[in-house]
Amino acid sequence: MNSQTPPQGLPFLKMHGAGNDFLVIDSRGRGPVTTPALASALGDRNRGVGFDQLAEIRDADGADFTLDFWNNDGSRAEACGNATRCVADLVMRGLGRKSVTLFTVRGSLSAVRLADGRVSVNMGHPQRAWEQVPLSHAVDVMHLPLPGDPVAVAMGNPHCVMFVPDAEAVDLPKLGPAYEHDPLFPKRTNVEFASLIGPDHLRMRVWERGAGITLACGSGACATAVAANLRGLTGRRVTLDLDGGVLEVDWRDDGVWMTGPVAHVFDGWLSPEFLAAHA
Repeated sequence: MNSQTPPQGLPFLKMHGAGNDFLVIDSRGRGPVTTPALASALGDRNRGVGFDQLAEIRDADGADFTLDFWNNDGSRAEACGNATRCVADLVMRGLGRKSVTLFTVRGSLSAVRLADGRVSVNMGHPQRAWEQVPLSHAVDVMHLPLPGDPVAVAMGNPHCVMFVPDAEAVDLPKLGPAYEHDPLFPKRTNVEFASLIGPDHLRMRVWERGAGITLACGSGACATAVAANLRGLTGRRVTLDLDGGVLEVDWRDDGVWMTGPVAHVFDGWLSPEFLAAHA
């Protein structure tokens, strides 16, 4: 490659939060570019770039930026906590600040960088009514009529949380899809399995709607911490050990704050040929 030749195509970044990895496209100043076909093609880890979710940054009135989320199967995601933290860190560094506000479909959210480099985001208040999750009909969200006695909680996106003796022993590839596509969840659901390993300390594994097994899930960690508190298993401040790292969740009066590490891995360019083939 001639290093003097300016890159052609569409720039992107690869980031991850506790192993939950993202492709980030900055569309500020030009308008959104992501389509279901493009998100699906880019999400292919052999023929595209590969990611759990794609985050597209857009301009915003009344906030520093807006975020749209896509799963690697091309479907839309309403919330993605770890991607929100990663992009917030990116924007904070660009602005030379330690805090930002942003819009998602959840509304206005706030994010801050801590002294140790980790980033916290307020994911908003949990949604606990059956129609907010949403579920297909009215049931007790604290005890769903499904195997495993799960709890339904929404953090802008639906979650089905189960507490088990040993999260490591769960057959995630088998059980995850079954719950994701259960008729009780008309928009499908994320699925979390968690076990209590100490005071206010959970081990959690996750099957993400539209992405499958991931190393971490920020909104899932929030939903699991909320469900654990409501079940009387923990307080409102919880540490969660996930496959890719540790997240901390603090359910405060102003919302559910989620804290964890962020990493900017590399920058790249999508070729004009790739973009044309998947327009």
